[in-house]
Amino acid sequence: MKDLTILAGGISVDDRGSVRFVNDFNFSDVKRFYQVENHRQGFIRAWHGHKKEGKYVYVTSGTVLVGVVNMETEEVTKYVLSAKQPKILFIPPNYYNGFKNLEDNTNILFFSTSTLEESQGDDIRMPYDKWNIWDEDFR
Repeated sequence: MKDLTILAGGISVDDRGSVRFVNDFNFSDVKRFYQVENHRQGFIRAWHGHKKEGKYVYVTSGTVLVGVVNMETEEVTKYVLSAKQPKILFIPPNYYNGFKNLEDNTNILFFSTSTLEESQGDDIRMPYDKWNIWDEDFR
């Protein structure tokens, strides 16, 4: 994948329980994965970018606000990902990303297209409030 993309998933429920899935996800370019869980609701981890590495983001429990920023245009896009509506967000190279968990016990899986060694040589950080998207919209 080359563009910022959402892969839709679903949930199947029957008398035995439920199965969450994203059937269009292909692991062919994944080299590693890691799981992130914050100690408290509302914690912000941002901004982290890569020129070469891409990431796939999947929420296994809870809900998270994910922000992505194009490194060239500084265009900001926000996504809400939830275990209640399975999907995977692909963040291509040349984007910063950050997130804020909106619920307690939120767990996020990141699948990376780079090894840990490749990622460390391609790591760009910005202050968490450089693009302050974290305030909630009250409706």
